Amino acid sequence: MTTLVDASTPSAVLDRVSLVLDAFDGPGRLTLAQVVRRTGLPRSSAHRMLERLVHLRWLRRQGRDYELGMRLVELGSLAVHQDRLHRAALPFLHELHRVTGHVVHLAVLDGPDVVYLEKIGGPVAAAIPTRVGGRQPAHCTSVGKAILAFSDESRLPAVDAELPGRKTRYSIATGAQLRTELARVREHGIAFEREESVPGFGCVAAPIGNIGDAVAAVSICGPVAQMKLDHRLAAPVRMTALGIWRNVEGGPVRVQPTLQQQARPLLGGPAAGRRPASSPLPERLPA
Repeated sequence: MTTLVDASTPSAVLDRVSLVLDAFDGPGRLTLAQVVRRTGLPRSSAHRMLERLVHLRWLRRQGRDYELGMRLVELGSLAVHQDRLHRAALPFLHELHRVTGHVVHLAVLDGPDVVYLEKIGGPVAAAIPTRVGGRQPAHCTSVGKAILAFSDESRLPAVDAELPGRKTRYSIATGAQLRTELARVREHGIAFEREESVPGFGCVAAPIGNIGDAVAAVSICGPVAQMKLDHRLAAPVRMTALGIWRNVEGGPVRVQPTLQQQARPLLGGPAAGRRPASSPLPERLPA
């Protein structure tokens, strides 16, 4: 026998609230008509829900336009800062920025995209269109490639797949190209990105986590003309990833991080995995 659920029940209300809030997944404000088109809700229901969310500070109204409110900003910030991985990573991210002078990202994989948990940088950070909570197609970013290379293969698109969401003419376009690139990332334990997500910018990323189960990635980004995308930038990024994984509060005991097992010596130097997590990074890398 089929049980009918009244539209006023809590589960139905929450579903509608989620539908309305999901409509704001992107920049800019929305009108009532736009929310109705994106959600499929009746106009009167959408209007009542929008006004109630404004009252609760989940949304903000400017004239006839609606946008995400400060309460959601507050809750989102709390969620990020309460995250165990974020807490463990933050001091390492600031140190990596101090040493390299480049913009630093911490990101996780969510479906085909990466979601940024942190972004640290100076004046150049404004030129890179990423933000905490923002998304980018994983195959267009160094952090995405670093995670995918050390994740279960079920996450990868088919070899013959055309990849959506290309950001520049340098973005990876097919599943076959992506798999070739990920093989290089696995070989070296580091992912490079050259103008694949933002014209004029390059990135270097390393995975955080166990082999076959990377949970996140850390990267540095900057103008490609000012970055030498080689071992000199790879080394501090790999050491940062290793330090973060060791510092994850309540993480697995004595696990060997991805970079400890996979990392190869960098031009005759010590392997990243042999360096103690507490070892300081160099005072400053050459420009």
